[in-house]
Amino acid sequence: MIFSTLEHILIHISFSVVSLGITIHLITLLVDEFVELYDSSEKGMITSFFCITGLLVTRWIYSGHLPLSNFYESLIFLSWILSIIHMVPYLKKQNYLSPITAPSTFFTQGFATSGLLTNMHQSGILVPALQSQWLMMHVSMMVLGYAALLCGSLLSVALIVITFRKVIRIIDNDKRANLNSFSIGGTPYITKKRNVLRNTSFSFLYSRNYYKVQLIQQLDHWGFRIIGIGFLFLTIGILSGAVWANEAWGSYWNWDPKETWAFITWTIFAIYFHIRVNKNGEGLNSAIIASIGFFLIWICYFGVNLLGIGLHSYGSFTLTSN
Repeated sequence: MIFSTLEHILIHISFSVVSLGITIHLITLLVDEFVELYDSSEKGMITSFFCITGLLVTRWIYSGHLPLSNFYESLIFLSWILSIIHMVPYLKKQNYLSPITAPSTFFTQGFATSGLLTNMHQSGILVPALQSQWLMMHVSMMVLGYAALLCGSLLSVALIVITFRKVIRIIDNDKRANLNSFSIGGTPYITKKRNVLRNTSFSFLYSRNYYKVQLIQQLDHWGFRIIGIGFLFLTIGILSGAVWANEAWGSYWNWDPKETWAFITWTIFAIYFHIRVNKNGEGLNSAIIASIGFFLIWICYFGVNLLGIGLHSYGSFTLTSN
């Protein structure tokens, strides 16, 4: 009873702190002067990390096994990993991942604390298939892979949005230029005032586009590195899962929904690396593949659990509220 109460307190403190941090993030996006508020939101994410760490340790002591036996526990573990990913750039005085990791942590913890997973909050005895040393290896590697791939894929989604906004703005500028120039007696006529305005705006747009190009390159660079780490974890997770499946079910691969979607996800990101290593594949082309992988991860991690079928059905849940 004491352990469950402590878990309840820790998870709600963590979610409340993350919610407050997201609100502060939105305020700092609208008003740049509130630098101190931004620092307090980052400290709030660190507080949330320690709360989730305490929850996982408490649940581990109480249950006697690593808390990765159902969907609720894996969500808590996923939010813990996202908090770590969030803190690493902050400790290095860089905040390029906070707009991605902070909302991801918020939505992950929000869903975990919702009434949809109430029947999974109580830790129970492991089913026979999970009573193995491979539980820690396989599930932790898979969730680590999901977390890193989600962050890297979101960077690719941001790259696509910025790139298309840039293309649309260039098209609009060309249209305005064509409207501003008109012919009188067959000779193009442009007023001197518009020439001056165009020259000043050109220098401003040039510097603005330069920073956008730099941002796109940074998104592509860090997305590639983070996806590389996630792909490594995902590969180890699938291989360890195959070995575990052979011990538990007598077959390395059974093509149930979870395994099938995990293989599809792995294949998509393998295609991403094949495209990305070519110079022509840097930027938009590889980012489109990574954005497809983003949706496949959620199908593999979340969508398959809604089905409640297959050999991994012990981690499923139903959308019912108490």
